[in-house]
Amino acid sequence: MRTRIFNGKEQIFCEWRHRWVRLTPEEWVRQQLLHRLVEQLGYPTSLIAVEAPIKVGEVQKRCDAIVYNSAMQPLMLIECKAETVSLTQKTLDQAATYNRKLHVPYLLLHNGPQTIVCQVLTQQLAFADTIPTYLDLLSTNSEV
Repeated sequence: MRTRIFNGKEQIFCEWRHRWVRLTPEEWVRQQLLHRLVEQLGYPTSLIAVEAPIKVGEVQKRCDAIVYNSAMQPLMLIECKAETVSLTQKTLDQAATYNRKLHVPYLLLHNGPQTIVCQVLTQQLAFADTIPTYLDLLSTNSEV
């Protein structure tokens, strides 16, 4: 990951947005997670959208990231928080609110030390111990 100081502020280059962005604690967590997904778990860079716009009711929001399949169907919604922000029911509720619009089969909440992965089933959430590889995400999605 490339970082720099520009006008006295630290920035990181976001490969998904193809530009330099302010390096906040949440952005650091997001960039580390996205690089891990690509480098270790086989997620294609081109199928991850960062700061994806979504309309919730009448309000325009942005998802931290959305992972798609090759047909551009959303598979996973990612919500990141800074390391100092605990993942709580409020974080899960935020992701669930976005998912009412997206209907993804997986939610991934991450703050660095803590990761919550859950598969969205018809009437419940099934929590997983690990982040699925991209191939596992695709195979699980074809069964749902």
